[in-house]
Amino acid sequence: MVRLDSFDLNLLVAFDVLLEERSVTRAAERLNVTQSAMSASLKRLREAFHDDILVQHGKKMIPTSHAHALAPQVSATIRQLRTLISSGASFDPATSRRRFRIGASDYIATVLIAPLLKILDREAPGIRLDLSLPTPDSGIRLSRGELDLFLTPEEFAEDELPRELVFEERHVVVGWSGNPLLKSALTQEGFLAAGHIAVQISERDTFIESVLRKAGIERRIEVAVPSFNQAPWLLPGTMRLALMHERLARIVAPALGLAIAECPVELPVMREMTQYHPTRTNDAALQWLREQLLRLARQG
Repeated sequence: MVRLDSFDLNLLVAFDVLLEERSVTRAAERLNVTQSAMSASLKRLREAFHDDILVQHGKKMIPTSHAHALAPQVSATIRQLRTLISSGASFDPATSRRRFRIGASDYIATVLIAPLLKILDREAPGIRLDLSLPTPDSGIRLSRGELDLFLTPEEFAEDELPRELVFEERHVVVGWSGNPLLKSALTQEGFLAAGHIAVQISERDTFIESVLRKAGIERRIEVAVPSFNQAPWLLPGTMRLALMHERLARIVAPALGLAIAECPVELPVMREMTQYHPTRTNDAALQWLREQLLRLARQG
């Protein structure tokens, strides 16, 4: 039996990442250690748990049945330890060296994270942000504690995790200011007849594309792009239109010579939410960060 006082708790993190990556090389890259150091961690895990943990099968490494059984317990333990450490320490934004891992679209990065950086420069210069784009498994990453915060439309939020409304957002039609369609009130007929630029992220519908599909509204999509920030750059000098978040449209339109019009099709308001793991409810640093985001959202 391994004594707890002689067990390196960092091995639990190595175990968690090894089972996710099923590769010593990739696990080493994620934890920013050498491959030999990760191999040594796997060896110590095998000795501690009296199990192979991962076994070579052809070119792949497969977790043992015992490792599979341990995985959820190890993940839960890591979350609890992180919560214990973060809640026990006092938080001072002026001196904190905290690193926050945030899942957010490039749209949120533009309208919310960019102004947040100005606050961090002034009030919390030591804080670091690691941003990642939303993917179909962002909710899983959040539940595993791999993300500290996730910002997403309410329709894509995880049911079992806490959620908080950040702001409500309208969608508007945006196009080149020289587009004749935008010289007067845009009609539904003109809107539907025009060519459109649409956004698809990770090969799935965005909020607005999902709304239009459910309503049976079909546009002539001539260009599909993988990010919200790409769409406006493709509009100048063309007759195409794009449905955009109003906050983003107000930022980019003046610089790109774009015009903004009300959408002639009735659209619901998008509710942008923030989510975090329930074990992080009392995390003072995360609370502070959420408060800054909410304050900025109210100003927008």
